[in-house]
Amino acid sequence: MEMYYEKGLSRRDCEQRIAEKYKRPFHVLSEKEIKIGGFLGLFSRPGIEVGFYLTPTIQKGYYTGSSPVSWPVSDASIQMQQQYGQRIQGSNANVNLEEEKRKVIAAAGKNYEQISSNRETSQRILDSINELKEKIDSGSGKKEEHPAFVQAEELLKLNDFSEKYINGMLERMRKDMSLKMLDDFDIVQNHLLEWIGESISIYKEEKNQRRPRIMVLVGPTGVGKTTTIAKLAAIYGLGTDGITPVSVRMITIDAFRIGAAEQLKSYGGIMELPVSCVDSKMSLRKEIALFSEETELFLIDTIGKSPRDSTKLGEIKEILEGCGKGAEAHLVLGAGTKASDIEDILRFFEPFNYRSVVLSKLDETDRIGNVISALAEKRKSVSYITDGQKVPNDIRKATVVRFLINLDGFKIDRQKIEERFPSGEAEQFKWR
Repeated sequence: MEMYYEKGLSRRDCEQRIAEKYKRPFHVLSEKEIKIGGFLGLFSRPGIEVGFYLTPTIQKGYYTGSSPVSWPVSDASIQMQQQYGQRIQGSNANVNLEEEKRKVIAAAGKNYEQISSNRETSQRILDSINELKEKIDSGSGKKEEHPAFVQAEELLKLNDFSEKYINGMLERMRKDMSLKMLDDFDIVQNHLLEWIGESISIYKEEKNQRRPRIMVLVGPTGVGKTTTIAKLAAIYGLGTDGITPVSVRMITIDAFRIGAAEQLKSYGGIMELPVSCVDSKMSLRKEIALFSEETELFLIDTIGKSPRDSTKLGEIKEILEGCGKGAEAHLVLGAGTKASDIEDILRFFEPFNYRSVVLSKLDETDRIGNVISALAEKRKSVSYITDGQKVPNDIRKATVVRFLINLDGFKIDRQKIEERFPSGEAEQFKWR
Protein backbone atom coordinates (compact mmCIF):
# COMPACT_ATOMS: atom_id res chain seq x y z
CA MET A 1 0.00 0.00 0.00
CA GLU A 2 1.54 3.28 -1.15
CA MET A 3 0.99 6.41 0.97
CA TYR A 4 0.29 9.83 -0.57
CA TYR A 5 0.12 13.29 1.00
CA GLU A 6 -1.96 16.35 0.15
CA LYS A 7 -2.00 19.88 1.62
CA GLY A 8 -4.92 22.28 1.87
CA LEU A 9 -6.63 24.90 4.00
CA SER A 10 -8.87 22.27 5.61
CA ARG A 11 -9.48 18.55 5.53
CA ARG A 12 -12.40 19.13 3.19
CA ASP A 13 -10.15 21.16 0.91
CA CYS A 14 -7.59 18.32 0.91
CA GLU A 15 -10.24 15.71 0.14
CA GLN A 16 -11.57 17.80 -2.74
CA ARG A 17 -8.07 18.19 -4.17
CA ILE A 18 -7.46 14.42 -3.92
CA ALA A 19 -10.78 13.61 -5.58
CA GLU A 20 -10.13 16.04 -8.46
CA LYS A 21 -6.50 14.95 -8.93
CA TYR A 22 -6.84 11.14 -8.77
CA LYS A 23 -10.54 10.58 -9.55
CA ARG A 24 -10.43 7.38 -7.50
CA PRO A 25 -11.74 6.29 -4.12
CA PHE A 26 -9.26 6.93 -1.28
CA HIS A 27 -8.92 6.52 2.46
CA VAL A 28 -7.37 9.13 4.80
CA LEU A 29 -5.06 7.66 7.45
CA SER A 30 -3.48 10.73 9.05
CA GLU A 31 -4.04 14.45 9.50
CA LYS A 32 -1.82 17.20 10.94
CA GLU A 33 -1.81 20.98 11.16
CA ILE A 34 0.75 22.88 9.09
CA LYS A 35 1.55 26.41 7.88
CA ILE A 36 0.91 27.20 4.20
CA GLY A 37 2.58 29.91 2.10
CA GLY A 38 4.23 33.01 3.48
CA PHE A 39 7.72 34.44 3.13
CA LEU A 40 10.52 33.85 5.61
CA GLY A 41 7.96 32.57 8.08
CA LEU A 42 5.72 35.61 7.69
CA PHE A 43 2.18 35.89 6.30
CA SER A 44 1.62 32.13 6.33
CA ARG A 45 -1.82 30.62 6.83
CA PRO A 46 -2.87 27.64 8.94
CA GLY A 47 -3.54 24.52 6.91
CA ILE A 48 -3.87 20.75 6.97
CA GLU A 49 -1.77 17.94 5.54
CA VAL A 50 -3.43 14.55 5.18
CA GLY A 51 -1.85 11.16 4.48
CA PHE A 52 -3.94 8.76 2.39
CA TYR A 53 -3.87 5.76 0.13
CA LEU A 54 -5.86 5.08 -3.02
CA THR A 55 -8.25 2.14 -2.99
CA PRO A 56 -8.00 -0.29 -5.92
CA THR A 57 -9.90 0.42 -9.15
CA ILE A 58 -12.84 -1.89 -9.68
CA GLN A 59 -13.91 -3.24 -13.03
CA LYS A 60 -17.14 -5.11 -13.68
CA GLY A 61 -16.68 -8.68 -12.44
CA TYR A 62 -13.00 -8.44 -11.51
CA TYR A 63 -10.66 -6.81 -8.99
CA THR A 64 -7.40 -5.37 -10.36
CA GLY A 65 -4.86 -4.13 -7.81
CA SER A 66 -1.07 -4.03 -7.51
CA SER A 67 -0.99 -7.80 -7.45
CA PRO A 68 -0.77 -9.60 -10.81
CA VAL A 69 -3.48 -11.94 -9.56
CA SER A 70 -7.12 -11.17 -10.52
CA TRP A 71 -10.25 -12.72 -9.08
CA PRO A 72 -14.04 -12.22 -9.39
CA VAL A 73 -15.80 -9.62 -7.29
CA SER A 74 -19.51 -9.66 -6.41
CA ASP A 75 -21.95 -7.18 -8.04
CA ALA A 76 -22.80 -5.81 -4.59
CA SER A 77 -19.15 -4.97 -3.89
CA ILE A 78 -18.78 -3.35 -7.30
CA GLN A 79 -21.91 -1.25 -6.76
CA MET A 80 -20.69 -0.15 -3.32
CA GLN A 81 -17.28 0.89 -4.66
CA GLN A 82 -18.81 2.71 -7.64
CA GLN A 83 -21.24 4.61 -5.44
CA TYR A 84 -18.41 5.53 -3.09
CA GLY A 85 -16.30 6.73 -5.99
CA GLN A 86 -19.14 8.83 -7.40
CA ARG A 87 -19.66 10.49 -4.04
CA ILE A 88 -16.00 11.45 -3.85
CA GLN A 89 -15.86 12.79 -7.41
CA GLY A 90 -19.17 14.65 -7.35
CA SER A 91 -19.29 16.03 -3.81
CA ASN A 92 -17.69 15.53 -0.43
CA ALA A 93 -21.01 16.04 1.37
CA ASN A 94 -21.47 12.36 2.34
CA VAL A 95 -17.81 11.97 3.33
CA ASN A 96 -18.15 14.96 5.58
CA LEU A 97 -21.37 13.58 7.05
CA GLU A 98 -19.56 10.34 7.84
CA GLU A 99 -16.82 12.32 9.53
CA GLU A 100 -19.39 14.29 11.50
CA LYS A 101 -21.03 11.04 12.55
CA ARG A 102 -17.68 9.76 13.77
CA LYS A 103 -17.20 12.91 15.86
CA VAL A 104 -20.70 12.71 17.36
CA ILE A 105 -20.23 9.07 18.35
CA ALA A 106 -16.78 9.76 19.81
CA ALA A 107 -18.14 12.70 21.85
CA ALA A 108 -20.80 10.40 23.27
CA GLY A 109 -18.08 7.96 24.39
CA LYS A 110 -19.38 5.16 22.15
CA ASN A 111 -17.57 2.74 19.86
CA TYR A 112 -17.77 3.88 16.23
CA GLU A 113 -17.61 0.38 14.71
CA GLN A 114 -20.36 -0.96 16.98
CA ILE A 115 -22.68 1.97 16.28
CA SER A 116 -21.97 1.92 12.55
CA SER A 117 -22.80 -1.79 12.36
CA ASN A 118 -26.32 -1.01 13.62
CA ARG A 119 -27.98 0.38 10.51
CA GLU A 120 -31.01 1.87 12.28
CA THR A 121 -28.94 3.75 14.88
CA SER A 122 -26.41 4.89 12.29
CA GLN A 123 -29.14 6.20 10.01
CA ARG A 124 -30.76 8.15 12.85
CA ILE A 125 -27.44 9.87 13.56
CA LEU A 126 -26.96 10.73 9.89
CA ASP A 127 -30.54 12.05 9.64
CA SER A 128 -30.01 14.27 12.67
CA ILE A 129 -26.75 15.66 11.26
CA ASN A 130 -28.42 16.25 7.90
CA GLU A 131 -31.30 18.12 9.55
CA LEU A 132 -28.90 20.29 11.52
CA LYS A 133 -26.89 21.13 8.41
CA GLU A 134 -30.07 22.05 6.50
CA LYS A 135 -31.15 24.41 9.27
CA ILE A 136 -27.77 26.10 9.27
CA ASP A 137 -27.68 26.34 5.46
CA SER A 138 -31.21 27.77 5.31
CA GLY A 139 -30.29 30.50 7.74
CA SER A 140 -32.71 29.35 10.45
CA GLY A 141 -29.99 29.96 12.98
CA LYS A 142 -29.82 33.76 13.02
CA LYS A 143 -26.47 35.28 13.67
CA GLU A 144 -26.38 37.66 16.59
CA GLU A 145 -26.93 41.28 15.56
CA HIS A 146 -26.56 44.63 17.22
CA PRO A 147 -29.42 45.36 19.68
CA ALA A 148 -30.33 48.44 17.60
CA PHE A 149 -31.73 46.16 14.90
CA VAL A 150 -34.06 44.48 17.39
CA GLN A 151 -35.21 47.85 18.75
CA ALA A 152 -35.76 49.26 15.28
CA GLU A 153 -37.77 46.21 14.21
CA GLU A 154 -39.97 46.42 17.33
CA LEU A 155 -40.54 50.15 16.78
CA LEU A 156 -41.57 49.63 13.16
CA LYS A 157 -43.84 46.71 14.08
CA LEU A 158 -45.47 48.89 16.74
CA ASN A 159 -46.59 51.19 13.91
CA ASP A 160 -47.90 48.32 11.76
CA PHE A 161 -45.34 48.64 8.98
CA SER A 162 -45.36 45.64 6.64
CA GLU A 163 -42.73 42.92 6.93
CA LYS A 164 -41.32 43.81 3.51
CA TYR A 165 -41.02 47.47 4.46
CA ILE A 166 -39.36 46.61 7.81
CA ASN A 167 -36.84 44.30 6.15
CA GLY A 168 -35.96 47.07 3.71
CA MET A 169 -35.32 49.49 6.58
CA LEU A 170 -33.16 46.98 8.47
CA GLU A 171 -31.14 46.26 5.35
CA ARG A 172 -30.55 49.97 4.86
CA MET A 173 -29.35 50.20 8.46
CA ARG A 174 -26.79 47.47 7.77
CA LYS A 175 -25.50 49.27 4.69
CA ASP A 176 -25.56 52.90 5.82
CA MET A 177 -24.94 52.93 9.56
CA SER A 178 -21.62 52.44 11.36
CA LEU A 179 -21.24 50.62 14.65
CA LYS A 180 -20.81 53.95 16.43
CA MET A 181 -24.12 55.18 14.99
CA LEU A 182 -25.89 51.97 15.99
CA ASP A 183 -24.73 52.45 19.58
CA ASP A 184 -26.80 55.66 19.82
CA PHE A 185 -30.47 54.77 19.26
CA ASP A 186 -31.48 58.42 18.99
CA ILE A 187 -29.35 58.58 15.86
CA VAL A 188 -30.96 55.36 14.62
CA GLN A 189 -34.46 56.80 15.16
CA ASN A 190 -33.58 60.02 13.35
CA HIS A 191 -32.35 58.05 10.35
CA LEU A 192 -35.44 55.83 10.37
CA LEU A 193 -37.70 58.90 10.41
CA GLU A 194 -35.79 60.41 7.51
CA TRP A 195 -35.96 57.19 5.50
CA ILE A 196 -39.68 56.79 6.22
CA GLY A 197 -40.21 60.38 5.12
CA GLU A 198 -38.31 59.73 1.91
CA SER A 199 -40.63 56.80 1.14
CA ILE A 200 -43.75 59.02 1.32
CA SER A 201 -44.74 60.58 -2.00
CA ILE A 202 -46.73 63.83 -1.99
CA TYR A 203 -48.93 64.53 -5.01
CA LYS A 204 -48.11 67.63 -7.01
CA GLU A 205 -50.70 69.46 -9.02
CA GLU A 206 -50.16 69.83 -12.74
CA LYS A 207 -49.21 73.28 -13.89
CA ASN A 208 -51.56 75.16 -16.18
CA GLN A 209 -54.66 73.16 -15.25
CA ARG A 210 -57.23 72.88 -18.02
CA ARG A 211 -60.61 74.57 -17.58
CA PRO A 212 -62.94 73.35 -16.42
CA ARG A 213 -61.10 71.06 -14.06
CA ILE A 214 -62.91 67.80 -13.20
CA MET A 215 -61.95 65.98 -9.98
CA VAL A 216 -63.54 62.57 -9.32
CA LEU A 217 -63.39 60.80 -5.94
CA VAL A 218 -63.62 57.00 -6.02
CA GLY A 219 -63.25 54.45 -3.25
CA PRO A 220 -64.96 51.76 -1.17
CA THR A 221 -68.05 52.26 0.98
CA GLY A 222 -67.74 54.20 4.23
CA VAL A 223 -64.46 56.03 3.64
CA GLY A 224 -66.06 59.49 3.61
CA LYS A 225 -66.09 60.42 -0.09
CA THR A 226 -69.16 62.69 0.17
CA THR A 227 -67.82 64.58 3.19
CA THR A 228 -64.45 64.94 1.46
CA ILE A 229 -66.18 66.35 -1.64
CA ALA A 230 -67.84 68.98 0.58
CA LYS A 231 -64.50 69.83 2.21
CA LEU A 232 -62.79 70.28 -1.17
CA ALA A 233 -65.72 72.40 -2.34
CA ALA A 234 -65.21 74.64 0.69
CA ILE A 235 -61.45 74.93 0.08
CA TYR A 236 -61.75 75.82 -3.59
CA GLY A 237 -65.23 77.37 -3.73
CA LEU A 238 -65.06 79.50 -0.58
CA GLY A 239 -61.37 80.28 -0.78
CA THR A 240 -60.33 78.76 2.57
CA ASP A 241 -56.72 77.94 3.40
CA GLY A 242 -55.49 81.03 1.56
CA ILE A 243 -56.67 79.84 -1.84
CA THR A 244 -58.34 82.28 -4.24
CA PRO A 245 -61.95 81.04 -4.67
CA VAL A 246 -63.12 79.60 -8.00
CA SER A 247 -66.57 78.65 -9.28
CA VAL A 248 -67.39 75.10 -8.10
CA ARG A 249 -70.20 72.67 -8.91
CA MET A 250 -70.70 69.36 -7.07
CA ILE A 251 -72.18 66.37 -8.90
CA THR A 252 -73.14 63.03 -7.38
CA ILE A 253 -73.75 59.79 -9.28
CA ASP A 254 -74.69 58.04 -6.02
CA ALA A 255 -78.42 57.93 -6.75
CA PHE A 256 -78.71 54.41 -5.33
CA ARG A 257 -77.89 55.21 -1.71
CA ILE A 258 -80.78 56.74 0.25
CA GLY A 259 -79.97 60.30 1.29
CA ALA A 260 -76.70 60.53 -0.69
CA ALA A 261 -77.90 63.35 -2.95
CA GLU A 262 -79.69 65.05 -0.03
CA GLN A 263 -76.50 65.05 2.03
CA LEU A 264 -74.49 66.71 -0.72
CA LYS A 265 -77.31 69.19 -1.45
CA SER A 266 -77.37 70.07 2.24
CA TYR A 267 -73.67 70.90 2.12
CA GLY A 268 -74.20 72.85 -1.08
CA GLY A 269 -77.03 74.86 0.46
CA ILE A 270 -74.92 75.85 3.46
CA MET A 271 -72.00 76.90 1.25
CA GLU A 272 -74.25 78.33 -1.46
CA LEU A 273 -72.66 76.11 -4.07
CA PRO A 274 -74.66 74.28 -6.80
CA VAL A 275 -75.23 70.52 -6.66
CA SER A 276 -76.46 68.14 -9.41
CA CYS A 277 -77.46 64.47 -9.42
CA VAL A 278 -76.94 62.16 -12.42
CA ASP A 279 -77.39 58.44 -13.01
CA SER A 280 -75.84 57.72 -16.42
CA LYS A 281 -72.88 58.51 -18.63
CA MET A 282 -75.05 60.56 -20.96
CA SER A 283 -76.64 62.67 -18.19
CA LEU A 284 -73.19 63.33 -16.67
CA ARG A 285 -71.83 64.42 -20.04
CA LYS A 286 -74.78 66.78 -20.57
CA GLU A 287 -74.42 68.26 -17.07
CA ILE A 288 -70.76 69.07 -17.60
CA ALA A 289 -71.38 70.48 -21.07
CA LEU A 290 -74.27 72.62 -19.83
CA PHE A 291 -72.28 74.29 -17.04
CA SER A 292 -68.71 74.17 -18.37
CA GLU A 293 -68.71 77.83 -19.37
CA GLU A 294 -69.55 79.10 -15.89
CA THR A 295 -67.77 76.43 -13.82
CA GLU A 296 -64.05 76.24 -13.15
CA LEU A 297 -64.10 73.12 -10.99
CA PHE A 298 -66.43 70.09 -11.07
CA LEU A 299 -66.25 67.80 -8.02
CA ILE A 300 -67.75 64.35 -8.76
CA ASP A 301 -68.94 62.10 -5.92
CA THR A 302 -69.28 58.38 -6.77
CA ILE A 303 -71.06 55.30 -5.49
CA GLY A 304 -69.32 53.52 -2.62
CA LYS A 305 -68.89 49.85 -3.47
CA SER A 306 -66.79 46.92 -2.35
CA PRO A 307 -63.57 46.78 -4.37
CA ARG A 308 -64.32 43.09 -4.99
CA ASP A 309 -67.64 43.93 -6.68
CA SER A 310 -66.14 44.13 -10.16
CA THR A 311 -69.56 44.44 -11.84
CA LYS A 312 -70.52 47.57 -9.90
CA LEU A 313 -67.06 49.05 -10.31
CA GLY A 314 -67.44 48.54 -14.05
CA GLU A 315 -70.77 50.37 -13.98
CA ILE A 316 -69.23 53.32 -12.10
CA LYS A 317 -66.35 53.49 -14.56
CA GLU A 318 -68.76 53.53 -17.47
CA ILE A 319 -70.75 56.44 -15.99
CA LEU A 320 -67.53 58.38 -15.35
CA GLU A 321 -66.65 58.13 -19.02
CA GLY A 322 -69.14 60.97 -19.34
CA CYS A 323 -66.52 63.24 -17.75
CA GLY A 324 -64.30 62.98 -20.80
CA LYS A 325 -60.57 62.25 -20.99
CA GLY A 326 -59.52 65.29 -18.99
CA ALA A 327 -61.03 64.11 -15.70
CA GLU A 328 -58.68 63.22 -12.84
CA ALA A 329 -59.63 60.49 -10.38
CA HIS A 330 -58.43 60.41 -6.76
CA LEU A 331 -58.86 57.35 -4.52
CA VAL A 332 -60.24 57.92 -1.01
CA LEU A 333 -58.69 55.46 1.43
CA GLY A 334 -59.54 55.09 5.13
CA ALA A 335 -56.46 55.35 7.38
CA GLY A 336 -57.72 52.53 9.62
CA THR A 337 -58.04 50.01 6.78
CA LYS A 338 -56.23 46.69 7.32
CA ALA A 339 -52.95 46.28 5.44
CA SER A 340 -54.23 43.34 3.37
CA ASP A 341 -57.39 45.27 2.43
CA ILE A 342 -55.37 48.35 1.45
CA GLU A 343 -53.45 46.31 -1.10
CA ASP A 344 -56.73 44.96 -2.54
CA ILE A 345 -58.28 48.44 -2.72
CA LEU A 346 -55.26 49.93 -4.47
CA ARG A 347 -55.27 47.08 -6.97
CA PHE A 348 -59.01 46.86 -7.68
CA PHE A 349 -59.36 50.61 -8.31
CA GLU A 350 -56.41 50.71 -10.74
CA PRO A 351 -58.77 50.71 -13.77
CA PHE A 352 -59.87 54.24 -12.73
CA ASN A 353 -56.27 55.46 -13.24
CA TYR A 354 -56.41 57.46 -10.03
CA ARG A 355 -53.69 60.09 -9.70
CA SER A 356 -53.37 60.18 -5.94
CA VAL A 357 -54.76 58.88 -2.66
CA VAL A 358 -56.86 61.02 -0.32
CA LEU A 359 -56.26 59.59 3.16
CA SER A 360 -59.42 59.92 5.25
CA LYS A 361 -60.29 59.41 8.92
CA LEU A 362 -56.74 59.75 10.22
CA ASP A 363 -58.27 60.65 13.59
CA GLU A 364 -59.71 57.12 13.91
CA THR A 365 -56.40 55.24 14.10
CA ASP A 366 -53.11 55.37 16.01
CA ARG A 367 -51.18 53.29 13.48
CA ILE A 368 -50.37 54.41 9.94
CA GLY A 369 -47.38 52.22 9.10
CA ASN A 370 -49.72 49.96 7.13
CA VAL A 371 -50.74 52.88 4.90
CA ILE A 372 -47.19 54.18 4.43
CA SER A 373 -45.94 50.67 3.59
CA ALA A 374 -48.64 49.95 1.02
CA LEU A 375 -48.38 53.34 -0.69
CA ALA A 376 -44.58 53.13 -0.80
CA GLU A 377 -44.62 49.61 -2.25
CA LYS A 378 -47.21 50.61 -4.89
CA ARG A 379 -45.53 54.01 -5.45
CA LYS A 380 -48.73 55.96 -4.88
CA SER A 381 -48.78 59.59 -3.79
CA VAL A 382 -51.06 61.31 -1.25
CA SER A 383 -52.87 64.56 -1.98
CA TYR A 384 -55.09 65.31 1.06
CA ILE A 385 -55.53 64.07 4.61
CA THR A 386 -58.82 64.31 6.52
CA ASP A 387 -59.05 63.89 10.29
CA GLY A 388 -62.65 64.62 11.28
CA GLN A 389 -66.19 65.36 10.08
CA LYS A 390 -66.14 69.17 10.26
CA VAL A 391 -66.51 71.00 6.97
CA PRO A 392 -64.24 72.64 5.91
CA ASN A 393 -61.94 72.45 8.96
CA ASP A 394 -60.88 68.80 9.08
CA ILE A 395 -58.95 68.52 5.84
CA ARG A 396 -55.29 69.30 5.18
CA LYS A 397 -53.00 69.20 2.21
CA ALA A 398 -50.82 66.14 2.64
CA THR A 399 -47.30 66.67 3.94
CA VAL A 400 -44.55 64.29 4.98
CA VAL A 401 -44.40 65.95 8.40
CA ARG A 402 -48.08 65.18 9.00
CA PHE A 403 -47.34 61.49 8.59
CA LEU A 404 -44.18 61.45 10.68
CA ILE A 405 -45.66 63.23 13.71
CA ASN A 406 -48.39 60.59 13.75
CA LEU A 407 -45.92 57.73 14.30
CA ASP A 408 -46.04 56.05 17.70
CA GLY A 409 -43.01 55.43 19.92
CA PHE A 410 -40.56 57.66 18.03
CA LYS A 411 -38.80 60.63 19.60
CA ILE A 412 -39.97 63.34 17.23
CA ASP A 413 -37.80 66.41 16.71
CA ARG A 414 -40.47 68.52 14.98
CA GLN A 415 -38.08 71.28 14.00
CA LYS A 416 -35.61 68.87 12.47
CA ILE A 417 -38.12 66.99 10.35
CA GLU A 418 -39.73 70.22 9.20
CA GLU A 419 -36.32 71.40 8.04
CA ARG A 420 -35.79 68.12 6.24
CA PHE A 421 -39.32 68.03 4.75
CA PRO A 422 -40.48 71.65 4.52
CA SER A 423 -44.24 72.21 4.40
CA GLY A 424 -43.71 74.43 1.39
CA GLU A 425 -44.33 71.29 -0.64
CA ALA A 426 -48.03 71.79 0.19
CA GLU A 427 -48.06 75.05 -1.76
CA GLN A 428 -48.18 72.86 -4.87
CA PHE A 429 -51.91 72.48 -4.17
CA LYS A 430 -52.64 76.11 -4.79
CA TRP A 431 -54.51 75.86 -8.01
CA ARG A 432 -53.35 79.19 -9.37
